[in-house]
Parts: sequence; C-alpha cells; structure tokens
Amino acid sequence: MEFFSQFIDFILHIDKHLELIIQNYQTWTYFILFLIIFAETGFVVTPFLPGDSLLFAMGTLIAGGNTGLSIWIMLLILIIAAILGNSLNYKLGSILGIRVFSEKNKILKLEYYHQSHEFFEKHGGKAIIFSRFLPIFRTIAPFVAGIAKMPFGRFTYYNVAGGFAWITSLLLAGYFIGQIPIVKNNFDIVIIFIAVVTFLPAIFAAVKSKMKKKEEKVV
Repeated sequence: MEFFSQFIDFILHIDKHLELIIQNYQTWTYFILFLIIFAETGFVVTPFLPGDSLLFAMGTLIAGGNTGLSIWIMLLILIIAAILGNSLNYKLGSILGIRVFSEKNKILKLEYYHQSHEFFEKHGGKAIIFSRFLPIFRTIAPFVAGIAKMPFGRFTYYNVAGGFAWITSLLLAGYFIGQIPIVKNNFDIVIIFIAVVTFLPAIFAAVKSKMKKKEEKVV
C-alpha cells in the first residue's frame, strides 16, 4: 500500500518531482527520463511507470525556460528510448512466450495478455501504434507481438511510427499547451485528467473481459 500511495503521489505531483530531478541532476535528466521511458516500454513487468503524464509535464517544464534543457534533444532521446524499449520487449516476448502470464501474477495477469492479444488481433500491426497511447497495452502489446512471431521488420515499422507519434504528441503538447494560464494554474487537474483518460480504455477492457467470463460461466 505504501508503494501504491507513493506512486499516486508521484503521478499527482509529477511536475514537482521532475523539478527536483532537474535541480539535482541537471543534464543527467535526459538520461534519467530515457531510462524511465525505456523501462516502461521495454520490460513487460513495468506497466505501472508513468508515461503520458511524464511526457506532458516534462514538455511544460522545458517550456518554462528555467530547466536548461532542450525540447529537441529531449524529443530525440525519448523517441530513441521508446523505440529501443519496444524492440527489447518484442525480443523478450519471442523468447519467454506466454508462460510468464498467470492468474496468480498480480503484475502479469493472464487477462492482460488476452486483452492485448484481442486488441492485437483486431487492429493488426496498427495495434503497435495505437497501444502507445494506452497504459498497460503500451507495455504488453510489443511483448504479445513477439509471442505471435510478428515479422521483426514489420514490427519495427509500426514501432518507429508509434514511438515517434507518442513521444512527439505528448511532449510537444506539454511544451505548447502547458504554459497557457488556465492549464498552468490547474496543472494538477490536467495531469489527473490525462491519467484518467489514458487509463479508461484499459479499465473498459478489464470490465468487458470480466463480464464476458461471467456470461461464459452462465452458459
């Protein structure tokens, strides 16, 4: 519970935490954020790491002009992190397979695999792009693509397109929108809104999956 409360606090006050990171580590912030994005997209066991809200908040802070960081360097570094992360996740999926998921595993729940696989089957290669904007799916989808033995060249095409679209849209959204007075003055609310909106599809998929299971039991 303590970890969960600390995680929620980090998300709700992500701008304050990022400010401390920038103050303490300055240009090393590029590397720290690289590791966060790489880990969130590269390891199937870390779907809880912040992604969308982190990118938006970072763009906003850089736009403030007091960080000493370049939006364009940050953009390039995080796009590379997102692409490399998904590539690693794909490779891990192709090596480890479905056996890492189970009903007893609180992080790698079997239902997450089924939801991602259904999403993958429905949207095909485009699921790699769409999943970038969906927490949990973002981490599971490349792993599932590896399990399904999707051709790596085809996967890479969608991986690069999705990584570029995800990082660019959210980081630049924060950069250009975050300094608007109404957004800046209600930043905590905006971050909560982003977190809720991005998690809704995952919540909807989980509810849909449970309802489907209940219907199967009744039948």
